[in-house]
Amino acid sequence: MEALIPVINKLQDVFNTVGADIIQLPQIAVVGTQSSGKSSVLESLVGRDLLPRGTGIVTRRPLILQLVNVDPEDRRKTGEENGVDGEEWGKFLHTKNKIYTDFDEIRQEIENETERISGNNKGISDEPIHLKIFSPHVVNLTLVDLPGITKVPVGDQPKDIELQIRELILKYISNPNCIILAVTAANTDMATSEALKVAREVDTDGRRTLAVVTKLDLMDAGTDAMDVLMGRVIPVKLGLIGVVNRSQLDINNKKTVADSIRDEHAFLQKKYPSLANRNGTKYLARTLNRLLMHHIRDCLPELKTRINVLAAQYQSLLGSYGEPVDDKSATLLQLITKFATEYCNTIEGTAKYIETAELCGGARICYIFHETFGRTLESVDPLGGLTTIDVLTAIRNATGPRPALFVPEVSFELLVKRQVKRLEEPSLRCVELVHEEMQRIIQHCSNYSTQRLLFSDDVFAGARELLRFPKLHDAIVEVVTSLLRKRLPVTNEMVHNLVAIELAYINTKHPDFADACGVMNNNIEEQRRNRMRELPSAVPRDKMGGGAQGEQEGGTGTWRGMLKKGEEGQAEDRNRSSFASSPQKGHAVNLLDVPVPVARKLSAREQRDCEVIERLIKSYFLIVRKNIQDSVPKAVMHFLVNHVKDSLQSELVGQLYKPALLDDLLTESEDMAQRRNEAADMLKALQRASQVIAEIRETHLW
Repeated sequence: MEALIPVINKLQDVFNTVGADIIQLPQIAVVGTQSSGKSSVLESLVGRDLLPRGTGIVTRRPLILQLVNVDPEDRRKTGEENGVDGEEWGKFLHTKNKIYTDFDEIRQEIENETERISGNNKGISDEPIHLKIFSPHVVNLTLVDLPGITKVPVGDQPKDIELQIRELILKYISNPNCIILAVTAANTDMATSEALKVAREVDTDGRRTLAVVTKLDLMDAGTDAMDVLMGRVIPVKLGLIGVVNRSQLDINNKKTVADSIRDEHAFLQKKYPSLANRNGTKYLARTLNRLLMHHIRDCLPELKTRINVLAAQYQSLLGSYGEPVDDKSATLLQLITKFATEYCNTIEGTAKYIETAELCGGARICYIFHETFGRTLESVDPLGGLTTIDVLTAIRNATGPRPALFVPEVSFELLVKRQVKRLEEPSLRCVELVHEEMQRIIQHCSNYSTQRLLFSDDVFAGARELLRFPKLHDAIVEVVTSLLRKRLPVTNEMVHNLVAIELAYINTKHPDFADACGVMNNNIEEQRRNRMRELPSAVPRDKMGGGAQGEQEGGTGTWRGMLKKGEEGQAEDRNRSSFASSPQKGHAVNLLDVPVPVARKLSAREQRDCEVIERLIKSYFLIVRKNIQDSVPKAVMHFLVNHVKDSLQSELVGQLYKPALLDDLLTESEDMAQRRNEAADMLKALQRASQVIAEIRETHLW
């Protein structure tokens, strides 16, 4: 089982090569407050001074420290291969194959790399530093040294430094495959331990938290850590281990880690003899090694499944990016055909993948025809914008200088054309909406498929390949847009003509209109008979006729009535004319003055004539509206939608399938090439990781 940790180190190396953290590998994260002794614990585990020291926040980037135990034979072999003169050495990931045998250089490189990314203002960064230490004196471990928890920013640190550090720590310890090493100083109250507090936030049952109590030798006189180490104060499932750190004076005096471990053992034997064999740095190293091995064993099945799933996904992703193009002519023709097919299928509703979030393509065009356009036409009032005075004026203008005995047909035609003309604007707007939707289908055919990069069907593979060739994509968009742009004025002209046709001939013999007129005439005749019955029986018929004639001759709106009232000087309350008041005596009468309508009560005949015209207008308008509502969608489908569908393939081939354009159109985007390379590297890493795990099964380590 000891070999499991080197296996995880191999996996870590595999994924380090691609700079990816998509696999959460088992590791140990060291958490604690500033000056709690984290660095001293790590150096004790390594057995060498290698970490930067100082006041305030020193660890400002995560340090992923891999300890690799090498036996003498392997050490000699590896040393000969790498030109290493010594039994211990280190390697950084960012310096590639450079070997460090001087641990002071390792410390300096950590400081330099920290400042390179995090700057020199005590800020932090979540980009880790990878360091691997090879030594015969270490046990196989993977440790992550995290910045110390702090509360108050110092110097020019960011004001939210506490929050930044907290989020960074949680990022690592939230990994369910991570063992949390919570470091707390013995001379502080364990009940207020920040390390244990943050550990409990992500590990509520304590299954992966191990507590380390540092600075046992610095407790106040007369006190000890017996209750703490026995777990009576804060129980921790994985246990509590006490250690003794080197003091700053020891560090200044160059006291070695080996000497410090010997002194630690002597202190524990003297102060805590019954617990000495369960505490100390060496026991901590063995415990961590054991915990990590068992943790790796428990995590491997899920890890294997995760790697296999990701490998399959990246295999599909790499396939979606396509292979290098060999036959450019065939590839171009294939991509054009696939795009045209997908465009037409989206209109017809036969696309492979149907949009569920919103209407698109042919469904939206149908909605425009029958919901948007249909409701807009139905909302148009047949008499909208037409007042009674407008109708009355039209009737008078149509009679010329002669008094009218009947309602003139010319006034009806004049007014009904005015109302029918109002149907042209919503009809042209319908064309515009359909044109916009057909423009949207272009982007739909490209964008909708990019959300499904792991599918491998032919249609969407073609759409995805358009993203490989941005110039081809732009050219296709331009050709289709140009085709739509050319069809727009033709369709608008046809719709304009549909309205013009209705205006050209007012068919009063239309069956529906004739039926409406018959019903209306019957109603008018019935009203006339009712009025006749209401007249007194003693009134002669000729008097009734004379009365009506007098009303005609002296009624409102006639030039005779206007002159008569001017001569007689009738009072204003008897004036029923809609014209201006008569001139006073002594003033000349200008018969060329245009009468100005004023608000007044209409005579019975005027009201009857206006009602007749309004009913006729409404009846005929509804007939025309029904025709327009039916004919406009048909015209749009024929002149715009179907024409584009039928000619799209030939238009694309004619514009783009040219030998001179092949190289330019099939130039692959740099972004796509980079993504293909990244996917290929990740796939190789996953395949290598799968092989490493397979080796574990073959050697019966798992």
